[in-house]
Amino acid sequence: MSIPADFNDAMRTALIIFVRHPELGKVKTRLAKSIGDEKALAVYNLLLSHTLQITIPVNCHKFIYYTDQVIAHDIWTFPGYTKRQQFGADLGERMSNSFKELFEQGFKRVMIIGSDCYQLKTAIIEQAIDRLADNDAVIGPTFDGGYYLLGLNRYVPELFTDKSWSTDQVTHQTIATVNQLELTYSLMQKLHDVDEVADLKLNGIDI
Repeated sequence: MSIPADFNDAMRTALIIFVRHPELGKVKTRLAKSIGDEKALAVYNLLLSHTLQITIPVNCHKFIYYTDQVIAHDIWTFPGYTKRQQFGADLGERMSNSFKELFEQGFKRVMIIGSDCYQLKTAIIEQAIDRLADNDAVIGPTFDGGYYLLGLNRYVPELFTDKSWSTDQVTHQTIATVNQLELTYSLMQKLHDVDEVADLKLNGIDI
């Protein structure tokens, strides 16, 4: 799909949501080491449901990018959500390809979130979209050094290369690249995502 010339400003915004299929033994593997595969799957399904509910009200195009093949009928079979498959050798390349794809389709603002942040709310996503009006980039940092949200008003491939993905250096390295490229940016509030058993209590998740 491409963006019609008469689309209003809000609909020129795209929200990417990276997800995995909720399969036993294949999601929340770090968490599963402490609570077992079945409870880890239950947590992931809770996170998916939360992500759907907070993104439904956001006035933009939403794109679900699956790690594996696209599933025809699942939680994301919902009006306003377009399903696609991630492609690339690592997380950075998969994110980069997704951003590039949507900017080439004519979107003026593209943001990405995952499905790991139970503290993420609709208002935070909407605030990030608003901040892209005055900034080249918006970053939502997590307490573990990663980020729960990244928004751009143009494609910047350098933000997705030479990063230590899944470490506590991701936000620091991303900001360093932003500064090196002399981009303007805004930092959102810091949130906890859900990766370890201690994160369950921090997020108010009772299993």
